[in-house]
Amino acid sequence: MSKVLDALFVQGISHHKTPLDVREKFALEQKDVGPLLHDLHKLPGMRECILLNTCNRMEIYGLADSPEVAKDVSKYFCETKHIDPSLFHEHAFIESNMDVLKHVIEVSSGLDSQMVGETDIFKQMKEAYEYARKEGTTGMVLNRMFERSFQAAKKARAHTGISRGQISIGNVAVNLASRIFGKLQGSRVLLIGSGEVAEQTAQALFSRGVDDITVTSRTYENAHQVAKEFGGAVLDFESFRKQLLHFDIVICSTSSQDALLVAEDIRGPLRKRRGKPMFLIDLAMPRDVAPSVEALDNVFVYNLDDISRMANENLEQRKSEISRARKILGRQAWWLWLELRRRSVLPQKPKTGS
Repeated sequence: MSKVLDALFVQGISHHKTPLDVREKFALEQKDVGPLLHDLHKLPGMRECILLNTCNRMEIYGLADSPEVAKDVSKYFCETKHIDPSLFHEHAFIESNMDVLKHVIEVSSGLDSQMVGETDIFKQMKEAYEYARKEGTTGMVLNRMFERSFQAAKKARAHTGISRGQISIGNVAVNLASRIFGKLQGSRVLLIGSGEVAEQTAQALFSRGVDDITVTSRTYENAHQVAKEFGGAVLDFESFRKQLLHFDIVICSTSSQDALLVAEDIRGPLRKRRGKPMFLIDLAMPRDVAPSVEALDNVFVYNLDDISRMANENLEQRKSEISRARKILGRQAWWLWLELRRRSVLPQKPKTGS
């Protein structure tokens, strides 16, 4: 028999300790999440695990037979991703036992987010949890922990103003574009990518009166669906670079592991725009716009870190709400800790295979 909470842990990387250029190295393609989750669950001594992979964090939640298993997790992750372990240990964090509960609750509520109070993370955590539960990699402890964290997050949002202003990547990106151009109605916008972030951004643009939205994506059907919803046009993905000169604002949000736009792609279109600037808003992780583009004249590049700084400009005004939320969430974490301690013994994990 072993105590339930002896080796409860979370480890990974996030915006707190890890700069953007390093976070890119840890980013997972969505197709790799499932296989990695199953491989981690099969590690000796691992009872339960959940893998959370977003644009600003990669976190592995686990319940193991001993604290030593967490070391095996980081070792396996580095081997799989071909990452130097010293880089991982330099930038990674690890929490255990009671601190895991505090962490998961603050992440769910958006308090731990790069854009404090944002709501996208709640949906992302629910999706990660539901997937792990469906795949059979969770059990009593992580199920209870995540479900209680969702309840706590809802309570904090209901009783405080931490999410006031509908904080999301899409809304903040459009706020940034408004700062640059003033009224956006006359701007021509290209969305590169057709996922949830692109749809969110298109909705925010549409609500500001933008009626010239073009969408391009590797999957034509997805691009067509987003464009149709907002009365936009579709551009063939293979030829969008040749059309860049026609767009004032380019918003990138693909899942590509390599940069889609490099300096050479931008120089020609800039010359043809005859002094008219181009604004690139890169919402992808890894980045869609190579750092070399930032050195060009008359082109302005904003990435996820820039977007987050803008979203947190009014953080000082919300400090009292954040403090109230932390008190609520702290109590929730303590009650969850007591609840799990009451069930302080688990049977040994059954052996699989022969």
